[in-house]
Amino acid sequence: MGVREVATRAGVSRQTVSRVLNDHPEVAEETRARVLAAMADLGYRVNYAARALGTRRSRTLGVLASNAEQQGPARSIAAIESSARAAGYWVIAAFSDAGDAASVRAGIDHLLAQNVEGIVALAPHARTLTTLGDVTVTVPVVTLHSSRQGAPGLSVDQVAGARLAVAALAEVGHTRIAHLAGPADWLEAESRAEGFAAELAARGLTPGPTVPGDWSAASGHAAAAGIADAGVTAVFAANDQMALGLIGGLRELGVAVPEDISIVGFDDIPDAAYYWPPLTTVRQDFDELAERAVRALVGEPGVPVMDEPVVPTLVERRSVARPR
Repeated sequence: MGVREVATRAGVSRQTVSRVLNDHPEVAEETRARVLAAMADLGYRVNYAARALGTRRSRTLGVLASNAEQQGPARSIAAIESSARAAGYWVIAAFSDAGDAASVRAGIDHLLAQNVEGIVALAPHARTLTTLGDVTVTVPVVTLHSSRQGAPGLSVDQVAGARLAVAALAEVGHTRIAHLAGPADWLEAESRAEGFAAELAARGLTPGPTVPGDWSAASGHAAAAGIADAGVTAVFAANDQMALGLIGGLRELGVAVPEDISIVGFDDIPDAAYYWPPLTTVRQDFDELAERAVRALVGEPGVPVMDEPVVPTLVERRSVARPR
């Protein structure tokens, strides 16, 4: 099945079919619709490899990722693929060790060897940003999750999200609030800790203890005993998985959530609504972030890309109550 058959079915020339396939602006919408309908009727599929040879364009974007098993990077990759596909692009990914500069460079080299037209770099670590700054890349690059103040790229406002979480606890009367923090080498963990401290300071409250975690539910569970002994009535957990582990660990110690200790998480993972109790958390709009990234790489000339941080929202459920 080829262009000739599509042209015959649509009643247009092969050149017109070619223009539709290449998103040429000078094709009437009625003609474009007729060609697309003929393609659907005939089950025509574009041969992107052949098209790349003919146009010298791959219509492919690269994603450089590390820690893809974590919620934020994993959801970002899926959202980037969806946004790119909607824009008529394919996505290929290269996975690197964020702590190894050679691994990051190798990932970039792999993507460039595939003739990608742009790269989205998921850069949640300062080390990744440093390596990107040291490498010459011949295509446009946009970074995601590089949320540290002054870092380039697109991100969700992590500081604002943390402040929403703390405010949700303070507004119902909590004054002794602990922070279950993410890994120190993650920019987003750093920003969430900054927001935790900033909101408490703005309210004149003394911060409770900061307990280190590693994003996993296991680390939240391990933190439960220390938090139960700290004399706090509430916890801001830097992600939902750690909040889940903390809830389970506290329950094993006979500490009820939210009656004894209230908890707010971060991310609003799909399971958060089904925790017991359902988790109050901060939602990140990964779809919006991905759409901005793709638009920055392949958007129409002259159409601005919003580069201010995406604003997160608080999702109120049942893991927060007034302190006793």
